[in-house]
Amino acid sequence: MKTKAISLLQELTEAHSVPGHEDEVRAIFVDELGECGELTTDRSGGVFCEFDGEGPRVVVAGHMDEVGFLVQNITQDGFLQFVTVGGWWEHVLLSQRVEVRTRSGDKIIGVVTSRPPHFLTPEQRRMVISLDQMFIDIGASSRTEAEQEFGVALGDPIAPWSPFTLMKREDWYMAKAFDNRVGMAGAIQAGQILAGQDLPNRLIVGGTVQEEVGLRGARTAAFHTRPDVAIILEGPPADDTPGFNRADSQGRIGGGVQIRRFDPSAIMNPRLADLTIQTAIDEGIPHQVTVRRGGGTDAGSFHLAGEGVPSIVLGVPARYIHSHNSVIDVNDYLHMVSLAEALVRRLDESTVRGLTSFL
Repeated sequence: MKTKAISLLQELTEAHSVPGHEDEVRAIFVDELGECGELTTDRSGGVFCEFDGEGPRVVVAGHMDEVGFLVQNITQDGFLQFVTVGGWWEHVLLSQRVEVRTRSGDKIIGVVTSRPPHFLTPEQRRMVISLDQMFIDIGASSRTEAEQEFGVALGDPIAPWSPFTLMKREDWYMAKAFDNRVGMAGAIQAGQILAGQDLPNRLIVGGTVQEEVGLRGARTAAFHTRPDVAIILEGPPADDTPGFNRADSQGRIGGGVQIRRFDPSAIMNPRLADLTIQTAIDEGIPHQVTVRRGGGTDAGSFHLAGEGVPSIVLGVPARYIHSHNSVIDVNDYLHMVSLAEALVRRLDESTVRGLTSFL
């Protein structure tokens, strides 16, 4: 399973799929699960594989998009101005490589830059460069060349460029977009493992769109799939680096799958959270429980769908998300997949009914 996981994570993290342009990750999902069940999409571009089975409808999903950019303007000198799609911190952008994907599918490498520090005053050098002062250099000498020779157009999606890399420490990997390609890989692998098994429910695994710009695709995904329970797989930020108190860490790399009880977007169903934690204990799966002051996931949209959907978030702690180079321990990922599988197997009619029996 680990070998397959690493191969899948590399393919997914190196895919180019910013919000609204998730085509490459969607294609991987279809290729991996096309023979496992019935494939469908919603009208926003979310993709789902529904398996045969009777009982409550259980969704296991991740979001396909990564933080990125769109071409906002092309200057007369051929430089690209851009807008962000998803949350970026200006500190992490300068001198980083990016790929522009043109309408023809070509990918053009570029670098994010700004006016050189040699031409700034000492006061200006100490300031954080704002996004509107940055541009992307793709090597074009004019707007005409960028458009006609390179094929770049306004609105073209731009993704970070960062190859999947094995670090010195065994099982630690660095790549872009672990938020949320770990979730997508997990949904795919859980689906492949559970396909054909005699489950007490009707399982739907899927990938949503546009999570990074406000949990948008989860709204249409919930309408499309009509779940009774939603298990959201994510790549949340680790809190085990300098500047944190490691004794209070709730997202330590190597600490196991993260089980989220709360964030500002969703209060997880307490009974489902308890069941998830007990399942991890019973199965001997390393885990860490978290209550987050900030952030949000697709659970924020799923749990409000219809009359309400009990939801839980399982995560792989990742250092430095929303940058070009995030870091995970692949064992945390394997623990997430194992917990998702074990939880699905426990969600029979009686258990699911008990999650929302309030009288």
